Amino acid sequence: MKNVIRDLKGEKDLKLKKRSIAALLAVGIILPSAVAVADQQEHPDAETYKPSPVPDRVLLGWEGDTTTTQSVSWRTDDSVTTPVAEIAAAEEGPNFTSNTLTVEAETSEEIEANLGYTNQYHTVNFEGLEPGTQYLYRVGDGANWSEWYEFTTAAAEDEPFSFIYMGDAQNDIKEHWSRVMRSAYSDLADASFIVHAGDMINHGDADQQWGEWYEGAGWINGMVPSIATAGNHEYYRTTNEPRKLSEYWGPQFAYPGNGPEGLEKQVGYWDYQDMRIISLDSNVGYADIDQQAEWLDEVLENNPNQWTVITFHHPIFSSGEGRDNVELREAILPVIEKHNVDLVFQGHDHTYARGHLSNEQNGEREYTTGTMFVNSVSGPKMYDRSEVVWEENNAYVRSGAEDTQMYQHIYVDGEELKYESYNALGELFDEFTMTKQSDGQKQVTEAEGSEEEPIESSIEQVQTQVDEFLVSGDITSQETGRHLQTHLTSVGHYQEAQSVDKAIKHMNSFIELLEVIKEEQLITENAFNSLKASAEELIEQWG
Repeated sequence: MKNVIRDLKGEKDLKLKKRSIAALLAVGIILPSAVAVADQQEHPDAETYKPSPVPDRVLLGWEGDTTTTQSVSWRTDDSVTTPVAEIAAAEEGPNFTSNTLTVEAETSEEIEANLGYTNQYHTVNFEGLEPGTQYLYRVGDGANWSEWYEFTTAAAEDEPFSFIYMGDAQNDIKEHWSRVMRSAYSDLADASFIVHAGDMINHGDADQQWGEWYEGAGWINGMVPSIATAGNHEYYRTTNEPRKLSEYWGPQFAYPGNGPEGLEKQVGYWDYQDMRIISLDSNVGYADIDQQAEWLDEVLENNPNQWTVITFHHPIFSSGEGRDNVELREAILPVIEKHNVDLVFQGHDHTYARGHLSNEQNGEREYTTGTMFVNSVSGPKMYDRSEVVWEENNAYVRSGAEDTQMYQHIYVDGEELKYESYNALGELFDEFTMTKQSDGQKQVTEAEGSEEEPIESSIEQVQTQVDEFLVSGDITSQETGRHLQTHLTSVGHYQEAQSVDKAIKHMNSFIELLEVIKEEQLITENAFNSLKASAEELIEQWG
């Protein structure tokens, strides 16, 4: 018996392993783990994520100068009345504890969680720090403490640095996103910060989802500052209350307060050495995009840094089938082009696409360009990919993929910036190097490995769109949604039966149904345009 189990554990070939397991079952050997899973009950979220006086959910950010300040937020229950942090310059041994400075929390904010308990979030802003210096800190209440965490302030002079960019985590965060976050950090442990392009969770008021997000990154959140931008799911709620930016947002994510009036907690910019990082709120239904465009123009006009990165959630050029963010593009793209922004990091479409506005060097490995746009996804939720919006707006996709969890590493060294995109296995998928020329132009060198996967549209993707538009309210009733899904199911049957003519005929009927629904004002203009575009793309694909 022991020899059988030992051979099974040492099996490297998956097929052999499956045969070994089958052999064990055939002779009546029951693996202990199978019994345990069958008998075990799922532990309640309300117990798993309940706070205590002991600090958790520790997260670094910046409210001020990245060379001399550092913000930290953490969570306890509402019994804590004396939240404080201790900080000291890092030393090679434990004697640093005799030189600590105690800093009282500047804010403490209570949030009534959907699981029936009260969270209390505390914030400390360390000030008067030395540039380019490593510090140790911990948070607590004088009796209950976190472990000691480390961070390093930005250098006063321009020095090489690197950072991580992550698209949507959103769903099954603990289960599927955690390995991507660990891989991203393990391969770049000296990252100066992490850019999160929105939709960190699925419902902004779901405490268990925020709990998973913190578990997914673990102590990395307490070591590497986060710059986060709000996605549409930071506005989604588990209740039927009106949507608003998650009450968790402000207490967790530090913003410098330099954003447009009324949006200071979700729009702003940070200067890190010779780079300006700007975060916008692209949720046009909740945050004034024209106000942000005017503010962005001023921020870029008075930008002394060599490099500029902008992050927001909804892509300028969507890579998700049937999606298009027209209002956002019309407001923001002219400002981006005017100021020749270097990189734009986005999420939302649950696909990967990286490219730029078209030029004469399409297909070449070396070329000059303006802004490089990236859409990425780090979590497990996946959509079909489309280049329709890129092509309709004279933009060119250099590299793309679907059904692939990604993370990105960016290295900055003087006039050179290197970009690398990895899949969840830690395999390099896409890379390029951007070099600033003396005239302000950017020379881009594509790596030989950069590639674009073929795109295939599907009925399932259109059905997913219908479901999402129902959830968002863009389709106004369940009955309307059922009519649309019934038509799509019929189309799918004909497609599977390879009856192309009938599939096209029924898809045209689907478009006619959309037009009727639009006339009856049962669907928004955006949803109508997206679904019609998806249907027409499938008809073209089949034809």
